[in-house]
Amino acid sequence: MSRPVHVVMPAGVRDPARPSGGNAYDVRVCAGLAARGRPVREHEVQGAWPHPDPADTDRLATVVGSLLDGDVLLVDGLVASTAPEVIQLASDRLHVLVLVHMPLGHGSPAPEVAERERRGLAAADLVVVTSEWTQEWLVDAYRLDPHRVRVAVPGTDLAPVSPGSAAGSRLLTVGPVSRAKGHCTLVAALGRLGDLDWRFDGVGSLTVDPETAADVERWAVGRRARLTGPLVGPSLEAAYASADLLIHPSRAETYGMVVPEALARGIPVVATDVGGTREALGTTERFGRPGMLVPPDDAGALATALRRWLTDDSLRGQLRAAAVERRRQLPTWEATVAAVDDALSTASLAGALS
Repeated sequence: MSRPVHVVMPAGVRDPARPSGGNAYDVRVCAGLAARGRPVREHEVQGAWPHPDPADTDRLATVVGSLLDGDVLLVDGLVASTAPEVIQLASDRLHVLVLVHMPLGHGSPAPEVAERERRGLAAADLVVVTSEWTQEWLVDAYRLDPHRVRVAVPGTDLAPVSPGSAAGSRLLTVGPVSRAKGHCTLVAALGRLGDLDWRFDGVGSLTVDPETAADVERWAVGRRARLTGPLVGPSLEAAYASADLLIHPSRAETYGMVVPEALARGIPVVATDVGGTREALGTTERFGRPGMLVPPDDAGALATALRRWLTDDSLRGQLRAAAVERRRQLPTWEATVAAVDDALSTASLAGALS
């Protein structure tokens, strides 16, 4: 029987109060590998990742130290990128892969953050990333061997096409209400559209960035806006089903899983052109791009794009048609898991998984 794949993740990946693209990806990959016949052993490690204290790192070292020589270890980058010493020691006797959702060194003002991440990733046998943009960034920034950086784009689950409204006035964001996700810019943009008819729903945690969340909550009072907090399952499906347009104003993104999640329902997207968002949005042969891209931190450009959406019937029709066509092109979770599975086999040069 094949040796197990040991998957190390931050504790709480299944916590419905803390949904995230990275958590969803980890859970789907674990389930998918098991369905393909890989024995999977999950290890959720408590800690303030990606800002661990010594006790957090000790817990990680204990988990890694308990594995047998030759075992295969897949570590979420939120953990691995902060503990290069543990990864370096593990690589002496294990087959180590690191799954990077967002490089911690990207945009970090602290050079030591990037250096620690670089050391940890350099020690791994392979690095798995969620977009071609991330692959290119890591190879360029950390001088990693491009053959050691594999891409496994997040999959999507097709859902019924959202019926949409004639006016296109139902606007949606999905993600933590935070400065990092661009909610300050969004509020400023919507403030310029008071003469138009729109309704805004913000789905996502209000505790990741409490200061920004409080500011947005105060702004929403008395306006055509509401913040729901995080939603999962049928509640999240209902939020998508009632939306006309997804707005994704993030300031940094390696892929942006909510973009294809909207497209899987035929919902167009207005997003900031950062990181791998352009890759996630994609394009279609018949109708072009299923949305609009704007610069980050530019409330004026975002307001202009939203005004076009709200006032141009022809544009809405074109973008909706593009979203429905793009829906049929989206990657599946089966393809994602197959890519990770292939990386595991490649890293296991000594035949631990044969």
